[in-house]
Amino acid sequence: MTRQIIFTPKAAKPPATYSQAVKAAGLVFVSGTAPVDPLSGAIKGTTIQEQTAQCLANIRAILEEAGSSLDKLVSVTVVLADEEDFAGMNEEWIKWFPSDPPARQGAKLPVRIPGLKVSVAAIAEA
Repeated sequence: MTRQIIFTPKAAKPPATYSQAVKAAGLVFVSGTAPVDPLSGAIKGTTIQEQTAQCLANIRAILEEAGSSLDKLVSVTVVLADEEDFAGMNEEWIKWFPSDPPARQGAKLPVRIPGLKVSVAAIAEA
């Protein structure tokens, strides 16, 4: 099986310890993606809605670089810093996926990063 490392400057730059995404076996595996603006490198947004939107915008850019799209998402993991933000995240989520949303699971962020409310990982068809 061959695998292709995916990188685009149109999404947040990942730490040196992992790739933005890996394309393999007909799928694109997108790493946990923070709500970081790709130009400034800073967390974008102070509300959970703004940060969820930035995470999804970053994922969209990564998937497009891999030749995929948000329409091809099959599974998503949303990791929240505070479970109280679940309703607000869902409020933004429905704007991006008004019908036929991908499978989804949630988790709690295991560490506190100042200002970070959410991270999103995803798997899509290539």
